[in-house]
Amino acid sequence: MKKVYFDSAATTQLRSEVIRCISEVLKTEYGNPSSTHSYGRSSKSLLENARKEIAGHLKVAASEIIFTSGGTEADNLVLQSCVRDLGVKRIITSKIEHHAVLHTVQELQQQYDISVAYVKLDECGVVDFDHLESLLKESNQKTLVSLMHVNNEVGTLLDLKRAATLTKAHNALFHSDTVQSVGHYELDFSEIPIDFAAAAAHKFHGPKGAGFLFVRKNSNLKSIIHGGEQERGLRAGTEAVYAIAGMAEALKLSYQNLKKERTYILELKDYFKQELAAKIQGVKFNGACEDNERSTYTLLNVCLPISQEKAMLLLFQLDLKGIACSKGSACQSGSEKGSHVLSEILSEEDLKKPSIRFSFSSFNTKEEIDYVVEVLQSFISE
Repeated sequence: MKKVYFDSAATTQLRSEVIRCISEVLKTEYGNPSSTHSYGRSSKSLLENARKEIAGHLKVAASEIIFTSGGTEADNLVLQSCVRDLGVKRIITSKIEHHAVLHTVQELQQQYDISVAYVKLDECGVVDFDHLESLLKESNQKTLVSLMHVNNEVGTLLDLKRAATLTKAHNALFHSDTVQSVGHYELDFSEIPIDFAAAAAHKFHGPKGAGFLFVRKNSNLKSIIHGGEQERGLRAGTEAVYAIAGMAEALKLSYQNLKKERTYILELKDYFKQELAAKIQGVKFNGACEDNERSTYTLLNVCLPISQEKAMLLLFQLDLKGIACSKGSACQSGSEKGSHVLSEILSEEDLKKPSIRFSFSSFNTKEEIDYVVEVLQSFISE
């Protein structure tokens, strides 16, 4: 059976160089980086070199990078500590954030009785900046704004610098889930007045279980995991040196190859749109997917002209044909609930139709796209 992987927004294939890096570290650098003997010092050196490498890509100080298990932990650390330790009484976010943000905000609202405001979005999921500004003006409570850079389901882009600058102009804190953009976009945090940003290695061809949090100097966050004093006291627990080394290697390669791979992947996305529009009458592209200026080049969310009854079989049929993709985000693929993102931006009529997220990497080919379009065309016409 032909195997086609179009689910890189869920997780990416590891680069061969990253696998070699991880394997070498597992074999040779097994000391605990908190130990003072030579084995520990060697692991510590590797850890700090990885930190410097990652910090360099974002134009920040190495001390501002905190290693975590991934984006969810990084988001939780920021949101929980801002409320518990920094006196935040109000959070402004959107209803299409990742559940790592939305569910944490809801929990904090119940636990600490903070106020929560949701910024308006247009029909593509783009933030209404006039409304954001009005929300920032309407209260003197200490506020945290949390808005993701690239939406993980429909790919809509946030103007990160504009959002951060507007937030800081009103003396609020700004956090962004940049899990879908780190490694895919050049981010200069020396120019963007962002306070906190989350990233995950497995979104840019690194290992699962490794991520990092950018924490602006003198932010005064506190740990939500108690134990040792690792990561400047912000994240207790022995660091996974092999995974962190693999993450640094993956990020280095992502930025080394960024221009070439971005051009290639964007060509795949445009070709996919062209073929779907030509061969499947009534197909629609959700969010801002048709606009390459307002949407990421790495994914395409497609609304297909299929009845509800037939839609129930679609993912099953695609899987039988060896095609990996997602209904909504992979984080909720086992749920019977519909996509909270699509529920905010689609009409009632389009919500009844199946929407599928196809996400790409440099490992994909036009031949794979031809195969997917052929399978979809055949299924719809049956």
